[in-house]
Amino acid sequence: MTKMKTKKAIRNRFKKTGTGKLMRSKQGKRHILTKKSSKQKRQLGKQTVLSEAFTKKYKRLASM
Repeated sequence: MTKMKTKKAIRNRFKKTGTGKLMRSKQGKRHILTKKSSKQKRQLGKQTVLSEAFTKKYKRLASM
């Protein structure tokens, strides 16, 4: 059986933590920022941990 190719889009979107969890960026910081508060925009800039439901699937696709 051949090796599974790495999905480059997934590899670029997620970062791996030291404990093996995946970090992702939050949605909603691209446009239509005028109606969002400063607090909301500041919090959207931070990364968050990917949910456990998707972690196994994305790790396999990204070959992390």
